[in-house]
Amino acid sequence: MRSFLLVLSLFSISTIALSQGIIRGKITNPVNNEPVAFANVLVLNTELGAISDENGLYEISNVPPGLYNVRASFVGFKTKTQFEIQVTLARPVQLDFDLAEDASELSEVVVSSEFSRSEETPLSVRRLNSNEIERYPGGNRDISRVIQSLPGVASTPSFRNDILIRGGAPNENKFFVDEIEVPVINHFATQGSSGGPVGILNVNLIKNVDLIAGGFPANRMNALSSFFEFQLKEGRRDKMATQLTVGASELTLSNEGPLGEKTTYLLSARRSYLQGLFKLIGLPFLPTFNDFQLKTTTKINDKTELTFIGVGAIDKFVLNEDIPDDETEEERENRLYLLNVLPVQNQWNYATGVRLKRFRENGFWTFVLSRNMLNNQSVKYAGNDNSSEDNLLYNYLSQESENKFRAENSIFKNGYTFKYGVNYEYSRYYINNFDRATLAGSGQVISVESTSNYNTYGGFLSASKNLYDERLLITGGIRVDGADFGETAQNPLNQVSPRISFSYQLKPNLFATANAGIYYQKPSYTVLGYQDNDGQLVNQLNDVLFIRNSKLIGGIEWLVPEKNRRFTAEVFYKKYSNYPSSLRNGISLANLGADFGVIGNEPVESNSEGRAYGLEMLAQQRLFNNFYGIAALTLVRSEFTNPNTDGYVPSSWDNRFIVSLTAGKRFGKNWEIGARWRFLGGTPYTPYDYDESSLISNWDLRNQPILDYSQINAIRLNGFHQLDLRLDKKYYFNKWNLNWYVDIQNVYNFKAEQPPLLVPTRDAEGNILVDPADPSRYQLKFINNPAGTVLPTVGLIVEF
Repeated sequence: MRSFLLVLSLFSISTIALSQGIIRGKITNPVNNEPVAFANVLVLNTELGAISDENGLYEISNVPPGLYNVRASFVGFKTKTQFEIQVTLARPVQLDFDLAEDASELSEVVVSSEFSRSEETPLSVRRLNSNEIERYPGGNRDISRVIQSLPGVASTPSFRNDILIRGGAPNENKFFVDEIEVPVINHFATQGSSGGPVGILNVNLIKNVDLIAGGFPANRMNALSSFFEFQLKEGRRDKMATQLTVGASELTLSNEGPLGEKTTYLLSARRSYLQGLFKLIGLPFLPTFNDFQLKTTTKINDKTELTFIGVGAIDKFVLNEDIPDDETEEERENRLYLLNVLPVQNQWNYATGVRLKRFRENGFWTFVLSRNMLNNQSVKYAGNDNSSEDNLLYNYLSQESENKFRAENSIFKNGYTFKYGVNYEYSRYYINNFDRATLAGSGQVISVESTSNYNTYGGFLSASKNLYDERLLITGGIRVDGADFGETAQNPLNQVSPRISFSYQLKPNLFATANAGIYYQKPSYTVLGYQDNDGQLVNQLNDVLFIRNSKLIGGIEWLVPEKNRRFTAEVFYKKYSNYPSSLRNGISLANLGADFGVIGNEPVESNSEGRAYGLEMLAQQRLFNNFYGIAALTLVRSEFTNPNTDGYVPSSWDNRFIVSLTAGKRFGKNWEIGARWRFLGGTPYTPYDYDESSLISNWDLRNQPILDYSQINAIRLNGFHQLDLRLDKKYYFNKWNLNWYVDIQNVYNFKAEQPPLLVPTRDAEGNILVDPADPSRYQLKFINNPAGTVLPTVGLIVEF
């Protein structure tokens, strides 16, 4: 291995001496798509640069391989810097800029637009670019894990990718890829929530991602905690290029290039062998996943652009009943418990859409047409014995499909920005559910097959204006939404969502920001489409409502453009109402947590309230003198009411204290090392009801214990912390590039406390023992259930 690396190093040195890299692209005005001629493009901290021609095109040659910050500027336009642009010898870098016109007369105003201070969202926005995503320690090139470095974002100590923003539930987030909504971004998603062990989106195709945690623009709907705006790269316009990534758990192939003079494409396919890794470390479940992505961009003419995207995944989840050789007694009991609880799961999903953008002199129209679908099946047999249907505990199959249309008009005139638009959605929810376990002890069996259809509609109007030579920015908007899933929801005037934001420049690059707004989100389809055995849409009869969230945010932001630094501090308060609560157990769905399975498939009422409030601080250093880092601190409280309890109780997302520290350093000869340390306060959980669980009639039906909802979230876990490391080495050759990396999660093998498991006591043959003092009960016992292990990953990335 040492000799191989030595040969590669010598070869790369000799190759670099013979040739250099190229940066080329186009500079346009984002308002009308017209080229910006004679703009300056500089490779910072070098003497390299170029000037765009009359068509907005530029080219910088003789650029040594490496990572650079590139800045474009022109008189009358806002300067824009793109950070960490990777230059190689294999192919020219395609780097386009859109420069917005600058109405300011103050030469002292300098804002780096890469830090994402837009007119619509002047606060609570965080951006990560492609290089930050790819090299993130512990992220394993998974965007859902990379996002955990940002303030206000909590994570879990398990291998799941649940995204918890400012004390909100995972299903309160929405995801847009090139302005087209993609509801599912994780494999093995929890229906009615979100999350999963592995992300779907291939980071090879992502240009950048913006997390909008507050101050939502009026053209975004149906979310309470955050919006994620993913911008994919545009396919190469000059020639075809390919990237092959081999990791410990997956194989990914990406390809891009032109499809004629007007169309480019991006294509990615991935095949996992995660089941091999999980089997190696002795886990009782073996997931397998496949996914694909496609993007095409067609420049119909100078004023018309058509974008198509497709995202999809196929997931299979089987049980591993092999017994590890070195298994301890506690590990054995833990494994047997999971085998008795986890279902066999098959899931697939896709999202496709087209976006047509039609420019004119003072703005543009945007039309979006999309369709998405989720198919989810879970099957569980008692003792995992499928030889007889008498052993069937439940067989759940459901499909969610949505067809969406959105039209928006953006107008830029006399220093004002106006936007208005409408949206319509037709959705279908199908369920075929046989369940003898959920209502254990009642003598009832759930057996339902039904199809429900829904119409959702809305519209918005927004405006923004810079005043006092762009010192003060005021943005306001209003939207209305309606749907036919309930009597109250049908009237859009019952869901009016006003919002307003302010940003004031106190000093050059020092801003004070504030926002107030009301937002609505429809309940999950598992709630809307739930039917009883008589075919009644129970929750429609209960007049289930849109969930409401009122927000107040205030903050301060300081930019240091010359050193690529940003500091922010924000306080926030979120007030929930109309949140669904379970009629079966009398608790808010916000307190059910998230795991594999389904949430909300039960009768509910919209009578729970909640609140989340706190402080978050961020210090971000983009690449400067070969160093980068992010430090984030969040103090948060998240609480909800339950019909069967008095007052507020902590929600399942109440971490209270979150710290994330990420830093990296680039060294000579293209070596790079990065580290991330995170700490999360322990979350509350609901203990098991021993008496109910130990009843033989209950256990035989459910094969798992019953929670004691009279003690909802009454016990809190200890805090969790973890250190992740990553080492990268790159080689640049004339026709191809090579990057190998080692990523180690949980370096010091911290064992996070999890709620203890309540499992049956078994004899030597594995039979459950009956309580000698009460023949109607099994003997049960609590065992520890720690989470966390050292998880090394070795990867190889080849570009050609």
